[in-house]
Amino acid sequence: MAEQITGAELARSLYEEVIAPVVEVPHAACLIGEGSEVQGFDDARSRDHEWGPRLQLFVDADDVDRTARTVRSALPVRHRGYPTRWFSLEAGEVADHLEIMTLAQWMAARLPTIPMAPADAADWLAMPQQHLRQLLAGPVLHDDIGELTALRGALAWYPTDVWRWMLACQWHLMGQAHALLGRTLETGDRRGAALLSARLDELMMEMAFLQEKVHRPYAKWFGRAFDELEVAAELGALLDEGAGGREAALLLLARRHDALGLAEPVGGRIEHFAVGVNDAVRPYRVLNSGEHIEALLAAIEDPALRALPRVGSIDQLTHVDDTLITFTTWPAALAADYRRQL
Repeated sequence: MAEQITGAELARSLYEEVIAPVVEVPHAACLIGEGSEVQGFDDARSRDHEWGPRLQLFVDADDVDRTARTVRSALPVRHRGYPTRWFSLEAGEVADHLEIMTLAQWMAARLPTIPMAPADAADWLAMPQQHLRQLLAGPVLHDDIGELTALRGALAWYPTDVWRWMLACQWHLMGQAHALLGRTLETGDRRGAALLSARLDELMMEMAFLQEKVHRPYAKWFGRAFDELEVAAELGALLDEGAGGREAALLLLARRHDALGLAEPVGGRIEHFAVGVNDAVRPYRVLNSGEHIEALLAAIEDPALRALPRVGSIDQLTHVDDTLITFTTWPAALAADYRRQL
């Protein structure tokens, strides 16, 4: 009978009991990439496809073939009650799910949107957070080469200027949504108001990830990952109140913004919406998002990044679904376009 165990625990036991005893060369072993078990979110439902004893084993190029033969010859038919070979969508047949190669080969095949050595801000802005999370979230079981550990350390979070710019863009998106929400409420547009309310709540949750330096996952795990943030209980309770808690939620994020120390403190303030044309002021209660934006932009040292239109990173600019970031060249094209503008 199969043991009730998480995918991460299964990978660790597979490495420690089966693989580590037979690998005699420097290597890294880990569970990264796609899969709910990498995020630590797998459950019984996760086992209906692409789930079982699996991991990545990274070795030097000269050691790949010999290590693959050695490991696969030692692989039992079952491990902890689970078959070690099952249908592979990629292979189109029953196969083991051990990825034995160099780290560079794996990155090129699995996470091509993530450069091994980001060259500039354009590279950073075009990296999907979901892909960064796939690299960073899973357990490293062993690494005496050190390359994987170094890569994860180098890509752990954005350079400070890029982080400031992304925060400024998030405030910009939140400010727009909040002002538009006021207009829909004024005109009695119930559906439009509901859509913008949900949009603003999502943007505030995204801001919480940015403020806590945590890469956000895609939609299926977004709420689950949010619940693991330090601010989740307080911010989540305010968002659950709906319109009654929205202003308090915005003020909470403003206080946390100032506490980051990335720019001159602004202080949160609820005020009427200034249109910015003909001195028009509308009676919609909004946060002073513009002051947060200006403070962040003033703190950015790179003048080209400071002047970039506030469209945000690939996650803020697009819907970044799996098709876009995994099966198209759009991230690379976007990196090139950021670079042209910078």
